[in-house]
Amino acid sequence: MNIALVCGLIILIVLAVLLIAGVPIAVALGISSVCAILPIMDTEVAVLTGAQRIFSGISVFSLLAIPFFILAGNIMNKGGIAVRLINLAKVVTGRTPGALAQTNVLANMLFGAISGSGTAAASAMGSIIGPIEKEEGYDPNFSAAANIATAPTGLLIPPSNVMITFSLVSGGTSVAALFMAGYIPGFLWGLACMLVIFIIAKKRGYRSNTNFTAKEKWDIFIQALPCLLLIIIVIGGIIGGIFTATEGSVVAVVYSLILSLFFYKSIKISDLPQILKESAEMTGIIIFLIGVSSIMSWVMAFTNIPALVSSGLLSISNSKIVILLMINLILLIVGTFMDMTPACLIFTPIFLPVCQALGMNTVHFGIMMIFNLCIGTITPPVGTTLFVGVKVGGVKIETVIKQLLIYFAAIFIVLLLVTYIPQISLWLPGLLGYV
Repeated sequence: MNIALVCGLIILIVLAVLLIAGVPIAVALGISSVCAILPIMDTEVAVLTGAQRIFSGISVFSLLAIPFFILAGNIMNKGGIAVRLINLAKVVTGRTPGALAQTNVLANMLFGAISGSGTAAASAMGSIIGPIEKEEGYDPNFSAAANIATAPTGLLIPPSNVMITFSLVSGGTSVAALFMAGYIPGFLWGLACMLVIFIIAKKRGYRSNTNFTAKEKWDIFIQALPCLLLIIIVIGGIIGGIFTATEGSVVAVVYSLILSLFFYKSIKISDLPQILKESAEMTGIIIFLIGVSSIMSWVMAFTNIPALVSSGLLSISNSKIVILLMINLILLIVGTFMDMTPACLIFTPIFLPVCQALGMNTVHFGIMMIFNLCIGTITPPVGTTLFVGVKVGGVKIETVIKQLLIYFAAIFIVLLLVTYIPQISLWLPGLLGYV
């Protein structure tokens, strides 16, 4: 039997058994990867090689961006930025049908992009806007669905930790190119959901009663401007070549700290130890995942598993449309059971060679994969953003799922556009000379 097939089956079977048994995914990845190379390598050598791959996998300078972006996000989550972005979004949406839900969408896109967390966006925006929507007669399930459906947009709109992870596992794809490629797909996701909200809200008669004077609008804009400048400074600095993505993450920490401590005065020095502790815990989980996944990446490369998968998919059909649809469906299913980071680490080495054989640009593939996995964060049974949104909205998951179905349809249409129209992802980075 083909050695690649044997090793692939061992990884799948051992990984599935360990996950069903409740073993943490990082540990399950490491054990299943070491087990896969036992048929071709001594146990002692296999374990030693695994340990070496962990250290070599995390000994990458660009990975420093992840803990700093996490820290910046945690500072901003507690720094009063959410309220100011919501007020700005209210001004933008005005009195359109479902204005408060539309505000939620815009605020999720802004706050998610700044914090780099869909879960944080769903929690912050749902807890602030949800009660206001309820007072104005909105159905809580409608409000929660709008919040949940759009919270992941910030994972596509940069800066995004999962893009940095993809850059690493794909062999050094430009982080700046990925950042630029995420803007249009992220905005399209948000706009599709805003269209759904408009149609439903118009039918139900949801309208905002809030009116702002010209002075109030100006004051709100001035209050929110420092938050928006963070995106401009960090992304602009990376694009302009002033600093790298890693250095940009440090700039984000310093800027958000100054903003929250001295400008908004929404956090105190005494809050910092807890913020640092939470950031360190989250960083440890992600970095360990990256380390153990490097064992699996090495096993796949050593045993030629990606080539086996590639030839298998290409043997089913010669049509690029069919193969990409199959990959999308697989990633959508994977996303419902697995968090984004491990899914990205596991399936990038498998599907990237297939897509490259079809002539697909690596940046385009990265955005397509991340888009798929973002959908997984709002679908059961492991949709963390879904559960946070339900909890914050004070509703039941079974009633929200019914409301989410139309959003899923709209988001899936955008996914197909992103998949089959490369310029949606590549136009902006191409314009700036990254692809």
